[in-house]
Amino acid sequence: MAEVKEKLRIDKYLWAIRIFKTRSLATEACKAGKVKLNGQNVKPSAIVKVGDEYSVQKGIERKLIYVTGLLERRSDAKTAVQFYEDRTPVEETYGFKSVFHAPILKRDRGTGRPTKKDRREIDDLKSDWWDAEKEED
Repeated sequence: MAEVKEKLRIDKYLWAIRIFKTRSLATEACKAGKVKLNGQNVKPSAIVKVGDEYSVQKGIERKLIYVTGLLERRSDAKTAVQFYEDRTPVEETYGFKSVFHAPILKRDRGTGRPTKKDRREIDDLKSDWWDAEKEED
């Protein structure tokens, strides 16, 4: 069963609710200024309170986390979701992913270098995709 506490460090909380995979990653994020409370950077040892709203940045992804309860130990995802509310705006949730939907051209391992014909086909595919992207903008 999940253990609930009154005082809890922010790095431990972010790890327990499964925002970060390890506690050391949560600590590093706090030290790097990726975790903020009211626009201010938060130290890893900062105490979490119910009702706080944190801005957490992981890579290009940014989340707004509202604390609804304190979870000391990491548990399954269904339990962890009960201790926070994700208030990230919808625009920020899906907006950045569209940039990375470029076609990835891969060749089978061991097939060698592309022939001149293969190279022309690859170039045609790339230019077709690029032209379609420009038309959408």
